[in-house]
Amino acid sequence: MNHIPEREIAERPTGYQGPNLSPVGLKLLPQELAPGVLALMANLPPKDNNGLIVGEQSALIVDAGITSDVSRQIQDLATELTDRPVRYLANTTYHGDHTFGNAAFPPEITVISSRSNKANMSDLDFEKKIRSGNMYGDEGLLDADQVWRLPDVVFESFAEVDLGGRTVQLWHFGPGNGPGDTVVYVPEAKIAWTGNFLCAAGTAHMLLQGGPEPYIESLSAMRKALPDLETIVPGHGPMGNGPESITWLIDYLDRLRADVTRLHDSGRTVEETIEQCPSPFDDGLDPRLLAGLATYQLPRQQVVDQFLALCHNLHKLNILAIYRLLEAGRSPK
Repeated sequence: MNHIPEREIAERPTGYQGPNLSPVGLKLLPQELAPGVLALMANLPPKDNNGLIVGEQSALIVDAGITSDVSRQIQDLATELTDRPVRYLANTTYHGDHTFGNAAFPPEITVISSRSNKANMSDLDFEKKIRSGNMYGDEGLLDADQVWRLPDVVFESFAEVDLGGRTVQLWHFGPGNGPGDTVVYVPEAKIAWTGNFLCAAGTAHMLLQGGPEPYIESLSAMRKALPDLETIVPGHGPMGNGPESITWLIDYLDRLRADVTRLHDSGRTVEETIEQCPSPFDDGLDPRLLAGLATYQLPRQQVVDQFLALCHNLHKLNILAIYRLLEAGRSPK
């Protein structure tokens, strides 16, 4: 069942600082996870990761970057890493940091995503405004004449792309961070690119369009559909163990839903709820996440402090999102 909210929540908690999406200083570092299966990992947290999947006849890129310059960096890397032509580009979400670069890809490259993602690529001005809030002084890098190239091919819940000797699966399990989250899965390698839908265990996610209940349903559907999944490459942050990450996020959302509902129903204001709601980050970051953060090209303590602050901020945003649903008399879904 699809739950498609009207629009991403624009409200933010007092003092909120979200993930820095500016591409300044971004360098994508290739990591070959299996033959022809490469994660393109951001050198600076928590900027966008990408991917390159190569078959005998063609290649597929995962996500397009936030600007045309980032898109060109991705395409240049693909040229360096394989002599197979790039024929496909998969968008894991409609968010501009993953899709604004679509237009910088040649028109003969087929852009693929879920039908719901395409449906949400309808208001460029609003999308630029929302993502500009996470550019921290670099808003001018978003092209003034930006166009939003929409997916050429869409699917409802499942699609396959044949690269020649390698099949890539695209899944839409239901709403999560957004209504159209798309997972790109390489079955033989047991690796999935999960965009904003699923990050490494211990990372706070964002309830931007909808609530925890449908998100939990979607995660459960992913766990059932991909029983052999081992590694995830998220849209932001370090890689992680797939099953552990699904379990962690389901548990987090379930606890958060219960805690916010309890505080709301006891008469707490939204500010009091944000202040009093328990946080899994009060004792620091999960050891599994700490291990993944060691890959970034910054002093370790700086990365840890930055990620911990980000998780605290995203946790507060999630509390706010659930509280507003309850305040409106709606089930947190």
